[in-house]
Amino acid sequence: MKAHVWLTAILAVLLAAVAAPAAAGEGDPPPQPQLNARPTLSEKKVRLIGGSDNVVRSGPGDTFAIVGVYSKGAEFPVIAKRGEWYNVHLSDTNTGWVHASLCKELDDMSDLEFRPNPKLFSRIGSFTLTGYTGGYAFDEKSNSLVLGGRVGYYVFEFLEIEGSVGWTHINRPAEIVESLFDLALEEEDFEMVFYAMNANVILLPGRQLVPFLTGGVGSSISEGDTENSWNFGIGADVFVQKTVAVRFEFRNYRFDYGTADSRTEASNFEFSVGATLFL
Repeated sequence: MKAHVWLTAILAVLLAAVAAPAAAGEGDPPPQPQLNARPTLSEKKVRLIGGSDNVVRSGPGDTFAIVGVYSKGAEFPVIAKRGEWYNVHLSDTNTGWVHASLCKELDDMSDLEFRPNPKLFSRIGSFTLTGYTGGYAFDEKSNSLVLGGRVGYYVFEFLEIEGSVGWTHINRPAEIVESLFDLALEEEDFEMVFYAMNANVILLPGRQLVPFLTGGVGSSISEGDTENSWNFGIGADVFVQKTVAVRFEFRNYRFDYGTADSRTEASNFEFSVGATLFL
């Protein structure tokens, strides 16, 4: 009888011990995942050690502008390293450079020393405004100045949709093409306006040097005639500031022109240099 009582008591104690943690956790809300959490598996950081005025600059050198002053103990993820300067991640939209004398490495940075063209920003949802000038070769026989502008929108990291308009003045002298029969091409002197809608495929999105491929369709208007055209080319944006880039671009424009009896295909080349503002 006593054994039975002791066995019952032991079972009651065990059940109470198991049920207590479960009852205590019933009122606690389940843990929620942190939104937009930064991955930490490969993140490398530095800690500021230079007192209350640790200067962070826009580039790796004392001549660059100051983008912030931070107190001792602040820690920042490192994007890249150039000599004695660390490129640090300040926020989701800003980066800066801090000198080695003002910070301490918390991780091994040796693999960042020679890292070229690191990714700095996301451009998704950004509008772009570009003004450009350059040279335009009409049908490989006339070189002229070209002026133009472009408006773009980043749909994805790797895709920008862009509309453009350009102007050039074609001046091609008369040319003898067959001396035996005295055949010649008449002098051509006219202005041409061309516009296009292009898709730019971004090869290295978010970097300081951003090469891209482009292709699109449009029209060319000259001497009262409008001709359908298509184009393709390559280019690159070189960022001098977070929202300002110098753009180099080379395009080939193709379209048919001439009278109904003598249609010919023009293959025109455009090399341009411009400035792009990111909004």
